[in-house]
Amino acid sequence: MKALVFQGPGQTVWQEVPDPSIKDAADAIIRVDAVTICGTDLHIVKGDVPEVTPGRVLGHEAVGTVVDVGGDVRSVRPGDRVLISCISSCGRCRFCREARYGQCRGGGGWVLGHTIDGTQAEYVRVPFADLSVHLLPSSVDSYDALLLADIFPTSYEVGVMNGNVRPGDTVAVVGAGPIGLAAIATAKLYSPARIIAVDLAASRLAAARALGAEATARADEEPEQLVQDLTEGLGADVVIEAVGVPETFEMCTRMVRPGGRVANIGVHGKPAILHLEDLWIKDVTITTGLVDTSSTPMLLRMMAAGRLPASSLITHRFELGQMEEAYEVFSRASDTGALKVALGGPRHDAVTVAAEPQTGKG
Repeated sequence: MKALVFQGPGQTVWQEVPDPSIKDAADAIIRVDAVTICGTDLHIVKGDVPEVTPGRVLGHEAVGTVVDVGGDVRSVRPGDRVLISCISSCGRCRFCREARYGQCRGGGGWVLGHTIDGTQAEYVRVPFADLSVHLLPSSVDSYDALLLADIFPTSYEVGVMNGNVRPGDTVAVVGAGPIGLAAIATAKLYSPARIIAVDLAASRLAAARALGAEATARADEEPEQLVQDLTEGLGADVVIEAVGVPETFEMCTRMVRPGGRVANIGVHGKPAILHLEDLWIKDVTITTGLVDTSSTPMLLRMMAAGRLPASSLITHRFELGQMEEAYEVFSRASDTGALKVALGGPRHDAVTVAAEPQTGKG
């Protein structure tokens, strides 16, 4: 089969690799029907995640069809269409028993495209299949479902839930890429008084407004002052960091009000300064986290009911063999207008290849 293989910082190749096979009785082999690229993949390619070694097949988000299962798998069988979660769960360790699957100590957690081969391939081996894949109802489109593999659970759990968004809050979301946009969409579920989106790209700020942000600001045009003006000088109740660079994290800590919450989602490859000389007296709560995906079943039900704006986040579609082109488009989002890219094989007749962003909401 073919897969996208990490060769070292700045280097990936779409190449032939051995087909995956069952290694454990809890495994499933899944044909990848639709797959996407995550901002974390870009961090890996840049060399920000040293645990990913050369030779690794990248990717941790996909929808596919089960082709084989190990003897212990009970919840899915060959022929089932499934969502592959970005997090695998052994189901037995202390953290899995607490539904903190991202911290799994039994061989799971974030392993796909990280410590084992991932989903940006024609086939993938998924460990702990009973707890790590989700059957998809016929009403949910495969390309919409891709957004439940990572970005919606991550935004909801690590951003909205960790930030404890409440009715009437002012919420600032710094970074209006796919994660930030999904944070805006899921924060709206809690009826905040206003949502303020910050980004450098005009196209992403437009998408943020379409998803419910009442105010937007370019990151280089005094967004902190806008937050102050809209909150009578107090600052935001909740600030969600969805970029992963020192400058944006430090901006978030300046935007939050006394007693407020900063929820960091971004993947950081460099140290950020924590200005405790200013923060110690403000009763500020700062949270970090890797997604657990415990919310995925609930989000899947919401998607099936038409309550999540999934399709508006996918702006570019490619055939699976165009992986390197898709990375190029996604990595130059400020030029291409890319939010989320989706790839799938033409044999499934479910995708139209687009060289430019598709029109529509967001």
